[in-house]
Amino acid sequence: MAEPQPQPQHQQPPSPRREIVTGVPRGTRRRPPAHTPARSEISEQTTLGATYVRALMRSQLRAGLGALGALALLVGTLPVLFALPRSASGPLVWVALGLVVYPVMWLIARWYVTRAERNEADFTGLVMDPAEAPGSHQRPG
Repeated sequence: MAEPQPQPQHQQPPSPRREIVTGVPRGTRRRPPAHTPARSEISEQTTLGATYVRALMRSQLRAGLGALGALALLVGTLPVLFALPRSASGPLVWVALGLVVYPVMWLIARWYVTRAERNEADFTGLVMDPAEAPGSHQRPG
């Protein structure tokens, strides 16, 4: 007599493997332009390039005039302090000259340098190609 064959058990087919895609969707990827329009406008000395350069010069002039105005206000008030009668001014003149004027002048100078560097960085960011950004270069490994 033949042995009864075991009945096959119902096995579910394996579920399809799920893939997770990471990255930028295709529609949002853009290739950077071959050249930065602002840089070429400046190098070709067009009207737009001259406007970019004039805007940088104007912002630097504003920073310089602001620092000069603050310095003139600081130094311009010193003669008023010196005009006070000796009995009222006393050591105040020396305190103003030694302890107030120079630190304030240093703060004005520091503000001006920071502002000028920020203006130049903004301008460089405007005309620089994103692919040539200082942090984008890879070291050869």
